[in-house]
Amino acid sequence: MSEATLTSKGQLTLPKPVRDALGLQAGDRIDFVESERGYLLVPVNRDLRTLRGMFKGRRKKAATLADMKAAIAELGSEKW
Repeated sequence: MSEATLTSKGQLTLPKPVRDALGLQAGDRIDFVESERGYLLVPVNRDLRTLRGMFKGRRKKAATLADMKAAIAELGSEKW
């Protein structure tokens, strides 16, 4: 596992194995996406097709429209 240290200015340097695995280069943007297990680092300038299969196996069956509406309603009722 790779790790990085946060500076006093809130900056960090991603270790080379992480940059290589994500296909990142100098100047690339990264989005931090919150998930159940923490945060995911997702390159912003990535072609959408490269994300195909990223969540494969997360659900046994496709969500129905009713499932999606229920999830949205539940999120809307949470207090931020």
